[in-house]
Amino acid sequence: MSRIGKKPVPVPGGVTATVSGQTISVKGPKGTRAFTATDDVTITVEDGAVSVKPRGLSKRARQQWGMSRTQVENLMTGVTTGFKKEMEINGVGYRAAAQGKVLKLSLGYSHDVDFAIPEGVTVTTPKPTEIIVEGIDQQVVGQVAANIREWRKPEPYKGKGIKYKGEFIFRKEGKKK
Repeated sequence: MSRIGKKPVPVPGGVTATVSGQTISVKGPKGTRAFTATDDVTITVEDGAVSVKPRGLSKRARQQWGMSRTQVENLMTGVTTGFKKEMEINGVGYRAAAQGKVLKLSLGYSHDVDFAIPEGVTVTTPKPTEIIVEGIDQQVVGQVAANIREWRKPEPYKGKGIKYKGEFIFRKEGKKK
């Protein structure tokens, strides 16, 4: 039995959830999201909560059960509070500036990096060394943050680069004389 899958997902106030076939659509204050589940699970909305049940006892049905329930919960979180990734830039002369739909990054290259911000995601820079990525889709927010980080990953000697807030960078000792 899936411990996660057994729990129903409560529908918060101001959010409407509708099921048609295997697709659940959730509409909230931040926008609308939808998720299409596989045929191995059944999604129902009852008593202000969304419940996911497996169809059968196969291994695949049990795997999809917990995953589908988590996806539905992520829909609810996305349309109510949204998702957020905070990043820090360390290094002399390294900085970021959000200008419209483009994030300008100065990362020690001979040129500035212009990162195009995709639809459904907002990128803000409260300080030149901080980047905040926000949106209603957890997967897209995480992927955009990973793509920004890819331009200059933190290195282990001085810790220069783009890292997630709170991330631990394993430091190495330099050369000895």
